[in-house]
Amino acid sequence: MADSIPLNPVRKSSKRIGNYSSARLSRFSLEDEPSNLDEMPLMMSEEGFENDESDYQTLPRARVGQRHRGLGWFLLGGWKVLCSSCCDCLAHICWRKKELKARTVWLGCPEKCEEKYPKNAIKNQKYNIITFVPGVLYQQFKFFLNLYFLVVACSQFVPSLKIGYLYTYWAPLGFVLAVTMVREAVDEARRYQRDKEMNSQLYSKLTVRGKIQVKSSDIQVGDLIIVDKNQRIPADMIFLRTSEKTGACFIRTDQLDGETDWKLKVAVCCTQRLPAVGDLFSISAYVYAQRPQLDIHSFEGNFTRDDTDPQIHESLSIENTLWASTVVASGTVIGVVIYTGKETRSVLNTSCAKNKVGLLDLELNRLTKALFLAQVVLSVVMVALQGFVGPWFRNLFRFVVLFSYIIPISLRVNLDMGKSAYGWMITKDKNIPGTVVRTSTIPEELGRLVYLLTDKTGTLTQNEMIFKRLHLGTVSYGTDTMDEIQSHIMQSYAQVTSQPSGGSAGSASSTTPSQKTQPSGPKVRKSVSSRIHEAVKAIALCHNVTPVYESHAAVNGETESAEADQDFSDDNRTYQASSPDEVALVRWTESVGLTLVNRDLTSLQLKTPSAQILSFLILQIFPFTSESKRMGIIVRDESTGDITFYMKGADVAMASIVQYNDWLEEECGNMAREGLRTLVVAKKCLSEEQYQDFENRYNQAKLSIHDRALKVAAVVESLEREMELLCLTGVEDQLQADVRPTLELLRNAGIKIWMLTGDKLETATCIAKSSHLVSRNQDIHVFKPVSNRGEAHLELNAFRRKHDCALVISGDSLEVCLRYYEHELVELACQCPAVVCCRCSPTQKAQIVCLLQQHTDNRTCAIGDGGNDVSMIQAADCGIGIEGKEGKQASLAADFSITQFKHIGRLLMVHGRNSYKRSAALGQFVMHRGMIISTMQAVFSSIFFFASVPLYQGFLMVGYATIYTMFPVFSLVLDQDVKPEMALLYPELYKDLTKGRSLSFKTFLIWVLISIYQGGILMYGALVLFESEFVHVVAISFTALILTELLMVALTVRTWHWLMVVAEFFSLGCYLASLAFLNEYFDLSFITTWPFLWKVSAITLVSCLPLYIIKYLKRKFSPPSYSKLSS
Repeated sequence: MADSIPLNPVRKSSKRIGNYSSARLSRFSLEDEPSNLDEMPLMMSEEGFENDESDYQTLPRARVGQRHRGLGWFLLGGWKVLCSSCCDCLAHICWRKKELKARTVWLGCPEKCEEKYPKNAIKNQKYNIITFVPGVLYQQFKFFLNLYFLVVACSQFVPSLKIGYLYTYWAPLGFVLAVTMVREAVDEARRYQRDKEMNSQLYSKLTVRGKIQVKSSDIQVGDLIIVDKNQRIPADMIFLRTSEKTGACFIRTDQLDGETDWKLKVAVCCTQRLPAVGDLFSISAYVYAQRPQLDIHSFEGNFTRDDTDPQIHESLSIENTLWASTVVASGTVIGVVIYTGKETRSVLNTSCAKNKVGLLDLELNRLTKALFLAQVVLSVVMVALQGFVGPWFRNLFRFVVLFSYIIPISLRVNLDMGKSAYGWMITKDKNIPGTVVRTSTIPEELGRLVYLLTDKTGTLTQNEMIFKRLHLGTVSYGTDTMDEIQSHIMQSYAQVTSQPSGGSAGSASSTTPSQKTQPSGPKVRKSVSSRIHEAVKAIALCHNVTPVYESHAAVNGETESAEADQDFSDDNRTYQASSPDEVALVRWTESVGLTLVNRDLTSLQLKTPSAQILSFLILQIFPFTSESKRMGIIVRDESTGDITFYMKGADVAMASIVQYNDWLEEECGNMAREGLRTLVVAKKCLSEEQYQDFENRYNQAKLSIHDRALKVAAVVESLEREMELLCLTGVEDQLQADVRPTLELLRNAGIKIWMLTGDKLETATCIAKSSHLVSRNQDIHVFKPVSNRGEAHLELNAFRRKHDCALVISGDSLEVCLRYYEHELVELACQCPAVVCCRCSPTQKAQIVCLLQQHTDNRTCAIGDGGNDVSMIQAADCGIGIEGKEGKQASLAADFSITQFKHIGRLLMVHGRNSYKRSAALGQFVMHRGMIISTMQAVFSSIFFFASVPLYQGFLMVGYATIYTMFPVFSLVLDQDVKPEMALLYPELYKDLTKGRSLSFKTFLIWVLISIYQGGILMYGALVLFESEFVHVVAISFTALILTELLMVALTVRTWHWLMVVAEFFSLGCYLASLAFLNEYFDLSFITTWPFLWKVSAITLVSCLPLYIIKYLKRKFSPPSYSKLSS
């Protein structure tokens, strides 16, 4: 969310540190008075105060966690923590990272490099040929379920433990591993292919002997590389030369920072001025570059040419850099490589996303552990009833293997296939077109969410700026009165053209009062017309916007952007800037008659309504930063020679810079309440001497290596005093389609919505109201700015007394409260119906997500559209990205990608509900399928003198888990309890899902009892009814078992689908057809007789009919909430 106006006040607190994690420790060397705190009424935990200032992190919870580390902790998972920390230590020792250092890079001389730098190869593969098999096996067997199957299958190689055929154990396990390995191998092959394509891209490298072609992976630090238009930049470079006459070019950075706007980059003056490209080798020059770091928005370095007397020094900043993975948008560029491979900004900023595991998978894992415990207990009981005779330990293990079907291996397969099916259904839903499932392992999470954390700009709003208001202090203009401004502009420029000399005199006289501010003399009041003229002119000049004209003729080489091939008409002009706000302002000045027609590094031209061209020289430009929250420009009017310093920025930054006034603060508040983003515009006229003095100091500061940013800021601040306030602008960011009904739907579903934004408090509050995030009749508690422990304590107490009100808090206050009262703040905030956090950094957004996960144990979802939302999306249990104007970075990093915010309603209410309900039913049914056959085995063994002999062998066991029951059981992924329209009409149904009642120990216990009842009936029934031969027990019980499973699927289904019916009959047909080939298990002459048919029918009826009756009675006397609605 590239908010251009936001962020925190920095002027008065230049010592502040932007990054949150470091700020928590360093920002507060506070002047708290603990003695005074004792007199306050403590309504919250006093334990926080017992701590020393430095020990603020050991809050009550953390201490409790430390206290309970005993044997229990070790057995219940502590061993994992210890093992992982030991592995981390070993890895750290073995692969100790090389310390990154600053460097001196000689142009075109890689051999002069002092150190060996990493190879410029992109490597996204997880494994290599040697590590592939061990790596994949480790990823599979680190889960309890798969490790258990491996141990059981391996036990079959021991003759004394062997039960049945080897393939009954190894075939399913081998199938699961084969599918996983093939999938991983395909992914790995794709990664390798992508890497190979990127690494073998050819680039032109300049050498003493001319141009040669090199692969991207062979580029070294110090190489001079030529990059053409629309080509990817292969490594981090310093921009030396361009084919553009202006000495600057545009690059596209959407793959690096998620922003779709083009960025203007400037070539080093010394090398750009050289007559020909080959002259780069005739000079002796080097670049000093700071050590590689994460920040893509800053760079400090120097360019030095040492073969002249005196040496030429030029300071290098972010505008002279070309980062890897960006794309050249205009002209051809030549750069010297300074960082390669792992040291490039793009690779340093690539964080490994955590491997997300769904809550349902964790719950099923817990249940399988409980089943394993039951299996061991059952085996011990069997051995105990034998009387621990003979080699009882071997018998115990044989029983464990015998009952291994309690935990079916098909559970993992069915669930994974189910997840893929849900993902396919989501992508094929015509009501939410363009939705992409990027993480197929967590679709059930969409049905369990309690907290939704959303970005504002581009997510709730369109990031499409429209100019709405111009305020001059005494008069305000809205959209309906813009024609008045237009007439004033036409009038003032008509006077200028009719009196050529009067124009400059007028502008000079209009600025004299501000220059000669003498307390005794009265101020000359300007006319409204001249004030409008000055304000519009300031807005048209003070920006970073460049007009771009598309080339009609495809011309290569140095003359690519020759003016002859370009159409300079108004229709062919588009504006490029790093902020949509600036483009909106420049478009507005065009609409009222003052048009920006041309801009390069040193000048810009405006066109008046009478088609006259006004030329201005750009002397200095101070770009917008989130710290300064303002941007400035110093221009010289070519017609008059006047030097003017224009500045615009956020009201918090500008209030102390402009001359005293009594309206700015009030009007900013009024505009913010309307949801407008405000900018304050000011100017200052400079004399030639003032400017020369400033320029000397500024250039000196720019060349310093230590604390360059602070020294430069100090010099610029010397100019920012007593500036003349010109106007206040208001730009509106429109809401996305159907944001209000969607937020209302989510709120009714019991989902708590938190808005995290970098925008200012007033704008954020206003958007929260206009989007109905906070309902009209709801109170809003604005958390006052706090800077120390005492203030935080009092403010939290004040907030605690409020009930059912929305909370609005700024990033600064949040930091202070989290430092001392983390637990208390989160506890209070979680009780609020809505929370708005404004002026949040990307790191803070991710931290808020983690706090909610730690303190509430509820599932969180983060949704955003920009590069600054990626950390929040990756930290959340479920991340949703919107493909917005800020690029695709958030959408590519997310688990689910949608095209509009309104689609989240259907994604959660319909697909989230279905995925969770279906997986819960499928998981429990597959377990039931394993438990019923294990119960039959237990009954069989107990009757036959506790012998560890299998009841069914060979193909019967494989067929039971696959072809005979697989399709009907898997068809449960098509089941739905509520129609999509009903789920969207009654979002309250979603609240039930978050309680996790579809898969709990209670529902699991019911399935266990059903399995024990049915397994007992099937086995005892078959034993009671079997005749002389044992083979009949197998025939009767197995057939009844298959029929029972098919009927149980029918009992579980809530809404029939034609594929379910097909699956039922297909499975039954497969079983009946296979009877002809199962001679070794069944007596064919017996199974075609009437006694066989009635015995099987009777047993099946007794096992299933009571359950059908219970289900009917339950639905009649205690129906679930959804069935009341559907009836």
